[in-house]
Amino acid sequence: MSMLVAVADKGSFSAAARALKIPLATFSRRISDLEAHLGTRLLFRTTRKLALTDAGQAYVLAARRILDEVESAEREAAGEFSTPKGELVVTAPVFFGRLHLLPVVTDFLAMYPEINLRLILTDRNIDLIDDHVDMAVRIGKLPDSSMVATQVGVMRTVTCASPALLAAHGAPRQPDDLLKYPCVAAITPMPVPYWRFRLPGSRTTHEVSILPRLAVTTPEAAVLAAIRGAGVTRLLHYQVADALRDGELQIVLESYEPELVPVHLLHAARGQMPLKLRSFIDFAVPRLREALIHLSRAPQCVN
Repeated sequence: MSMLVAVADKGSFSAAARALKIPLATFSRRISDLEAHLGTRLLFRTTRKLALTDAGQAYVLAARRILDEVESAEREAAGEFSTPKGELVVTAPVFFGRLHLLPVVTDFLAMYPEINLRLILTDRNIDLIDDHVDMAVRIGKLPDSSMVATQVGVMRTVTCASPALLAAHGAPRQPDDLLKYPCVAAITPMPVPYWRFRLPGSRTTHEVSILPRLAVTTPEAAVLAAIRGAGVTRLLHYQVADALRDGELQIVLESYEPELVPVHLLHAARGQMPLKLRSFIDFAVPRLREALIHLSRAPQCVN
């Protein structure tokens, strides 16, 4: 059942076999054995595509329910519903995870010796169900889903430049002035060719098409490049907080900042919650809220 569900999720035998770390030949044989046992075809297989038959679709729906029940039973048998124990898998954006989540995680592990935690730091939004992740930090608006979200704070999106660059070019007074400045862009998993601003005192947004003089793949690199005067950059507040505090960067166009970005802890809604996950939520939420409030109050050098 697990193999068939993996095939349905991944779209191919090879991808499913890699995900479950099972040899492809063994994987294919087990699916064939399942079809022989049921006396029906579950998959249409050609050299170019794979699809579930009607019987396969119904069987996968039932298999998912059964596998969820088996997983819940195994956790209960292992004591995860009576005491905080077992492995917890948490994911977060790289920079945020290193700065704000890792200290929470290490303190959490010191308090709960029977819990092991795997922290996945990536700027890609991992699928919590497919990748067997218990908890995720998400920065930004969440799409409608069956996931359970707990908001831990909000984040500014700020536009910054080095004092030297501002001394040479002057400070931009409105977003369109950025067209006259060199800009440094951090490449995101879903890049957009513009920077969005909000007109002061209104909800009206204004988009400025940016052609970056320099594009880099990490926020840290964008911060360092901006400090060295390579251009104006726009990042989430926590990513530039240290540079602002030290006066290496200054915020510009503050009155045009877009609306605040929410920060959530996200987990799947799956019946009874294991105590390891409940314990982590109870431990992490107040600490992350405090960290984000402290960040918003931190001294900074603003133009």
